[in-house]
Amino acid sequence: MGTGHAHRAARRRDGFEVARGPRIVLLVALALAGLASVAGVLTLWPSSGAVHDVVDAVPFAAPGVTFPDAVVDRVQSACPRAENGGTAGGDDCGHVVATVGDGAGRGDEITVQVAPQVIDSGLAPGDEIKVQRTPGADGADAAYAYFGTVRSSALLVMALLFALLVVVVARWRGVFALVGLAFSGLVVWEFMLPALLTGESGLLVGLCGSAAIMFVVLYLTHGLSMRTSTALAGTLVGALVTVGVGLVAVQATRLTGITDESAGILSTYVDGLDFQGLLACATIVAGLGVLNDVTITQSSSVWEIRAAAPTMSRAGVFASGMRIGRDHIASTIYTIVFAYAGSALAVLLILQLYGLPLEVLLTTEEIGEEIVRTLASAIGLVLAVPLTTGIAALVVPGSAPLSE
Repeated sequence: MGTGHAHRAARRRDGFEVARGPRIVLLVALALAGLASVAGVLTLWPSSGAVHDVVDAVPFAAPGVTFPDAVVDRVQSACPRAENGGTAGGDDCGHVVATVGDGAGRGDEITVQVAPQVIDSGLAPGDEIKVQRTPGADGADAAYAYFGTVRSSALLVMALLFALLVVVVARWRGVFALVGLAFSGLVVWEFMLPALLTGESGLLVGLCGSAAIMFVVLYLTHGLSMRTSTALAGTLVGALVTVGVGLVAVQATRLTGITDESAGILSTYVDGLDFQGLLACATIVAGLGVLNDVTITQSSSVWEIRAAAPTMSRAGVFASGMRIGRDHIASTIYTIVFAYAGSALAVLLILQLYGLPLEVLLTTEEIGEEIVRTLASAIGLVLAVPLTTGIAALVVPGSAPLSE
């Protein structure tokens, strides 16, 4: 009874029924992958006590230090640059006068020094800033320092505008996509990051977390259907290829995974953190979105080709799907490269400023890591196209005409 209902549902959605054999093979394979993902998440899930021990061992600020909001009353002009390239200080430049709005120092009028770029960003009276308040010793007045600009209102407006546009344009599918995005953030924040901080394998955390995300996001956004299942299978295989290539490349290039101050802090305070595994995890997560886009497109293309040409052979369906896939590969490769180039633009500018030869630049950890991550994601993406197309061509019905 249940199987017949599933067949009728598949026919209403895709216009034809999927043969029982390919359906069972695909769904069993996905069920095993799903069970492995759930088992992995449960096994790797860190205890709250272990996470708290790591976090409590690295206090962000000294005891008693708070970070209240303050409303800007007056902004001085930025201090002129000194001859040595620094900034010439003074009491009449480079400061912001503000009133503390909450906390122990509420109502205090304070003057804090800020960097020239903060003033040049357009900071004006009425804006809110976050300041660091350090209590004075032996009854002395508290000291204040600029910590950051409060941007929550502007960011909230942008987020609401994004959500509204997604819902208006994509309708219910957009709503489900937003729910899937929220679930993805929850998995990263509540599982992957704590598991990494407590020393779990970056490779396993990345694979299990990413698989869990893809299962929920794909079925939630695109619905329960065989074409979605095909895209999911292609996504999982593509992720495995990406991580495999990434691991080999990291070992071959002797990358350490430590490229900036953040990694240095982690290596100091977090015991047992495998930075090469962390790099592998980052490679998987970074490529998920583009990989998902490619696989769902290829699966849908094969389904539409079969619906439009029911008498075409499976080889013909595969060839037609690959013609679409080649165009998609060409455009998506640019997406990956430009995304990484944009995220590393400041590093690239510094290296350009130094004027080093290309062979010297390739020895730097920053450039090497970006190249490995980009190429690993690109290789996984390229191979996911024929893999997904092949799976879809095997799953859709053969060349028999559709029944009336």
